[in-house]
Amino acid sequence: MTETVDVPIVAPAAPVYAHPGDAGADLVSTEAVRIEPGRRVTVGTGVAVALPEGYAGFVVPRSGLAARHGITIVNAPGTVDAGYRGEIKVTLLNTDSSEPYDVAVGDRIAQLVLVPVARAVFLPVDALPDSVRGTGGFGSTGYSNEQAGEQTQTTTGERA
Repeated sequence: MTETVDVPIVAPAAPVYAHPGDAGADLVSTEAVRIEPGRRVTVGTGVAVALPEGYAGFVVPRSGLAARHGITIVNAPGTVDAGYRGEIKVTLLNTDSSEPYDVAVGDRIAQLVLVPVARAVFLPVDALPDSVRGTGGFGSTGYSNEQAGEQTQTTTGERA
């Protein structure tokens, strides 16, 4: 069963979940803007929230905008902390190299996902315990490029 949380808002219209079971509620633009190729624009949503302590809101891109038009969010996911009371604004980026993208008032531009968060107590130590992954970072799990017939090695020395 999905947990519900009461979230007070100040907004011309509340964010809406498009379908039952959706994780993200749609945020819409309160202004008309043109995003030129390779440019970014910060767009207002008119939404301000009072998230309960122990929750954060993550502003994430809409997959359809990304797939069809190359529109994403510069700092995705954008974090809305429980103590923040200002308007949620979204910095959109047009990754298309040639086509501008027009945002109209009322267009769905992002989604807001509420997530319970744990507060960490950071404990300084001299060394961290071992793990299977170890210090392997970006690209450490390898990949297979079957078209080129190439392989990369993983951090464990296995062929990917």
